[in-house]
Amino acid sequence: MLPTKTPLIGLSADKFRHPLDLEATTALKQVPGLDMLVRNLLGPLAEQVFYLENIAAGVLVGPQQLPHLHKLLLEACQILDLEPPQLYVRQHPAPNAYTFAMRGKQPFIVLHTSLIDMLTQEEIQAVIAHELGHLKCEHGVYLTPLNIIVLAAGLIPTWGSVVAESVRSQMMEWLRCAEFTCDRAALLATQNPRVVSSVLMKLAGGSPAIAPQLNLEAFLAQAKAYDDISNNQLGEMLKSAQTAQLSHPVPVLRAREIDRWASSQEYQNLLEQHSIGYNDKAKPKGGWRNW
Repeated sequence: MLPTKTPLIGLSADKFRHPLDLEATTALKQVPGLDMLVRNLLGPLAEQVFYLENIAAGVLVGPQQLPHLHKLLLEACQILDLEPPQLYVRQHPAPNAYTFAMRGKQPFIVLHTSLIDMLTQEEIQAVIAHELGHLKCEHGVYLTPLNIIVLAAGLIPTWGSVVAESVRSQMMEWLRCAEFTCDRAALLATQNPRVVSSVLMKLAGGSPAIAPQLNLEAFLAQAKAYDDISNNQLGEMLKSAQTAQLSHPVPVLRAREIDRWASSQEYQNLLEQHSIGYNDKAKPKGGWRNW
């Protein structure tokens, strides 16, 4: 049973959005022709292809299908004050999760079975909440086209690679910054920074067999050692070169960021403000609201 957490009723995305996310989103909006490129080349047909490809190959979670995952979704949605999207589980050997939010369709989240296999219940909820962060912050405007671009590059090599190369660098930079915001959403939902850092540790070097043996304290010390590299110009150059080709910041950097924010007055104030507002009102009968 998961610990009781403070529902963040009325939570605004801007209250937890990472500054780098805001900066990168502003820069992405200024890329000439990006919106036209996405609209004309990716369009409704491409969206429909990838939407059907995902829902056809996974299992839709609900009250009668993997109900423990459905409960994690509903609880995370209530804490983040968000309408529940659909949740699918998909057989895949690479631990991953992703979100699709398409025009005129209910958004959905996909969890790979290999990711579920190495996480605890709280950690799975952290992953779900991370993906909910994309929806809360309306990242779908660029996230879904980016997911389609990445998939298209593999499924439609010639066309996909041309599109990918034309926008890849700018959108990857934006996505890396957006991930910091969504890690914050995971923290707000679990309200335990160790849970979020543990997910990142297992993504870096976990498996169902060795995940229980990993040492979180050692991983956090490793994150500090990575941070210390930036004390000189060469270290900064090497770190930039390492991350430039990645869709996500490296796990140790994400762990460092979430550890810092969890210790900040900004985070504490956010929880306290919502806790006061929630406790001053009568709780709905039955505890959680029914969606």
